[in-house]
Amino acid sequence: MRAALAALALCLAAPSALHAQDEVPFVVTPDNVTLAMLELAQVGPRDFVLDLGSGDGRIVINAARRFGARGLGVELSPQLVERSQSNAAKAGVAERARFIEQDLFKTDLSVASVITMYLLQEVNLQLRPSLLALKPGTRLVSHDWDMGDWRPDRSVTVAAPDKTVGLDKRSRLHLWVVPARAEGAWCGTGALRDARLQLAQKHQIFDATLSLGHGAQLLAGRIEGLRLRAAGGFDALLEGARLRITQPGDAPAALAGAEFERCAG
Repeated sequence: MRAALAALALCLAAPSALHAQDEVPFVVTPDNVTLAMLELAQVGPRDFVLDLGSGDGRIVINAARRFGARGLGVELSPQLVERSQSNAAKAGVAERARFIEQDLFKTDLSVASVITMYLLQEVNLQLRPSLLALKPGTRLVSHDWDMGDWRPDRSVTVAAPDKTVGLDKRSRLHLWVVPARAEGAWCGTGALRDARLQLAQKHQIFDATLSLGHGAQLLAGRIEGLRLRAAGGFDALLEGARLRITQPGDAPAALAGAEFERCAG
């Protein structure tokens, strides 16, 4: 994978530097790190893996060869794209592992269920709005670099004795699961139409006030794709335009199975 688009800041500041990213060196991701990235994302046969800055193609090829997935590698260097295509053919996965020469910022990210990347934090932050807008449940794995205040859902450290950059022969891998957008006011339906759930959200972390009758309960937890989980066993699922409580936990038992919809106005 390409280590980073080191000239991004220059590109943003000066139009004359727009092609500087072409000169960023290709840094190989060690094989054990590649495998750990795919395992962290729990890649399987139903996944489509998109590798941003795909280098010699090893992530997409391994996703196809070892996990049965399909995938696409996006790379600026035509020489590396050609090498990747050759490597995929040698591995017998050319039909499931494709590679294109393209700017990652012009790539359709919505095709992926898993996105992998080895980019500088500055580039991750440029991509972050587009990543947060993806389908809830899309998994993202970054090698070494995070996404600022969008904290990972999980991070692992992997020994990387073959790492060719830096003195620390370890890699830090970060996983995010794109959360649904659930913030706002939700009103109960049916027999519980007087119930209300007011929810505030920052990335995958939420705080909520659940009101029922004259009582109110505070909830705090995480959004995992379409599912909201809070301390005390509370569990809810976004189903289209409705939010259904699957387990009330410490909340009143009458809320089990209750459905909420966004309040009018």
